[in-house]
Formats: sequence, C-alpha cells, structure tokens
Amino acid sequence: MANPDATSASLKADRANQRNALAAGFLGWTLDAFDFFVLIFVLGPVARDFKVSLPDIVLTLTASLAMRPVGALLFGLMADRYGRRLPLMLDIIFYSVVEVLSGLSPNYKVFFILRLLYGIGMGGEWGVGASLAMESVAPKWRGVLSGLLQEGYALGYIVAAIVYSVVFSHWGWRAMFILGGCPALLSLFIRAKVKETKAWRESRTDWAGYGRAIARNWKLFLYMILLMTAMNCMSHGTQDLYPTFLQRQRHLGSTATAMITMISMVGAIAGGVFFGLYSDRHGRRRAMVTAVLFALVTTPAWLLAPNLALMAGAAFLMQFMVQGAWGVIPVHLNELSPNELRGFFPGFAYQIGVLLASSITYIEAILAEHMSYAQSLGILASLVLLLGAPIIALGPEARGVAFGGKLSARH
Repeated sequence: MANPDATSASLKADRANQRNALAAGFLGWTLDAFDFFVLIFVLGPVARDFKVSLPDIVLTLTASLAMRPVGALLFGLMADRYGRRLPLMLDIIFYSVVEVLSGLSPNYKVFFILRLLYGIGMGGEWGVGASLAMESVAPKWRGVLSGLLQEGYALGYIVAAIVYSVVFSHWGWRAMFILGGCPALLSLFIRAKVKETKAWRESRTDWAGYGRAIARNWKLFLYMILLMTAMNCMSHGTQDLYPTFLQRQRHLGSTATAMITMISMVGAIAGGVFFGLYSDRHGRRRAMVTAVLFALVTTPAWLLAPNLALMAGAAFLMQFMVQGAWGVIPVHLNELSPNELRGFFPGFAYQIGVLLASSITYIEAILAEHMSYAQSLGILASLVLLLGAPIIALGPEARGVAFGGKLSARH
C-alpha cells in the first residue's frame, strides 16, 4: 500500500518543480529580452558616440536577429542530447557576458561583432527554456502558462524601459548594457531548483535515430519556419522602431516614450495570458487568428491617435493583440514537435523565422527616411498581419498532445 505521506511529498515536490521550471524559462526569456531591448531605447546616442548613422546601429539589431538560428541550432541539439538544464545554464551565462562586453565596446566594429555573438545567445535561450517549461507543466494549463512564459519577452521590454528612464540620464547607455550581466545569476537557480524533464528522458535517441526523425518531419519543419517568419515580422515590425517613432515623429521625451512603451508591454502580458487561456478552451489556431485580425483593425489608431492618453491606449491594444497571438507560440510549437526533437525543432524553426524576418526593422528605418515613420510602420504592419492570419489558420494543430513516449496524431 502506498504511503500517503510519501505520495503527498512527491506531489508537492512535483508542483514545486513545475513552478521552478516555468520560472526558469520565464526569467531566462525576460532577461534575454531585456538585454536585446536595451539597445532599442538608445539607438541615437550609440550612433552619435560611434559616429555612424542611425541605420548603421539599427543594422546591429538585424545582426543579432540574424545570428539567433546559430544559437538555436547549437543549444537545441545540446538540449535533445544532454537534457534541457545544462544548455540553458550555459546559454544564459554566455549572453550575459557578451552583453557586458557590448557596454565596454571601444568602437562600432567591436560593438557590431559583439551584437552578432549576442544573437547566438539570444537564439539559444527560447527553444531550450520553452521545452523545459512546457514539458514540466500540467497539460491542461499549457496554453495559459505558454502565454505567461512568452510574455517574459514583454516584461523584458518593460524592464529595459524602466532602466532607460532611470539609468540613461545619469550614467549613459554603457551602464545599461553592463547591467545586462545580471541574468548570469539565474543559472545558479536552475542548477539548484530545476529537475530534468521526464519527457526528455523517455524520448532520448541516438544520432542515427535523431537524423531519421528530422527527415520524417521536414514538411512540418518548413511550415513552422513559415509560421515563425510571419510571427516575427508582426512582433519586430510593431515593436522595434516604435520608441523611435514616438521620439522622432510624435516628439515625445524619454519619460513619455518609456511610459507608453511600458503601457504597451502591460498590454502584451495581459494579451499573452488571455489568448493563451483562450487557446486552452478553443484551440491554438483560433486564438492566434483572432488576435491577429484584431491587431489589424487596431493599426490606424496605434499610429494616428491624437493625444497622449489615446496613444497609450492604442499601444496597449496593439500589443495585447500582437503578443496575444505570440503567447500561444511556445505551446503550439512544442505540441507540434516530435518528442525526440522538442529541444531543437521549436527553437530552430523560431530562429530561422527570425532570420528571414530580421530585415523588417531595417526596411522600416530606410522607408522612414523617405516617408513618415507612421506610414512606414503602418504599411509593413498591415501587410504582415494580413499575410499572417491565413498562414496560421491553414496550418496543423496538436492541442493537448502527450509529451514523452509515443506521440499522438496531430490534427
């Protein structure tokens, strides 16, 4: 007969590990996003210090995005072969060190190289952290917890905005990057508090079996790349140059820019959780398509609102919808992925999508030099939202699929 005390203790330990795994994935992505978005707020000052044009500095954002597939490949393969925990710890330490070195860059060339390296670290974190979290939590809560996990990205944006408003005016942009070394401490938490997932232990295979699994699922992988290209165009097309739009076209100061940005990211967090929960009840695709179509309707108000209050409200709604769709992505990609490829497939597909979408911010910046920022952002955001909805709607779905062991059929 089972010991009730032992059973109770086991259940408590399992719930604690679920919370810790989710926290590790959430904080890893939050701090990774913070390290990326720090640059968004100081594009102009960095350009002036290095005596280069604003598009030259924007190009370093593109460089980081373009290198993310390399990180997803390296750390994703490690995650499927050696487990989720160790690659996640190594990745967090790596991108934290590179962020500090970026703040110490003596010139544009060194800064550009370091942002390339940072892209490797940023690319590795999401796939490994998402697989660790999604494999650890209860299936019935995957959608809403996926939304919470993904919106660590939005929280990272908020933290970057807070740091910008507090630190920049006193210590300059370099201090903001040096603070980006703090995420390395998260590796200690993962080492002490997070267990390896049962699904990974059950699904391990040798390299020959691993290669056959990749070959069997190449069509699925191509679809996931297409999906993530569209999703990254939506996200980066509505976020990366928005503070610059507020500063240059709407003539807002650093405090107002930071305030509206933070409000928009509160909307992102709320949207991610809301549509994640909606996806648990009504399906992943339906939730995402609904969010994307509402984002399209919101686009004119997002760019043309006549006063500060309406600008903040429209920014909140835009990111509620865009990042609401994104909140479903961690669970959607992990459920679509074969068990033995879950460390690699979601993250690598995500980051190939980033690579294919990485020029959108640069294109927006170039277009904005020939037309207004509102026109540039509005045209491209509307285009990618219109294309994204059918890509999502016509794809596969595997809501509630079992992790570990034999993979159930997708529908």
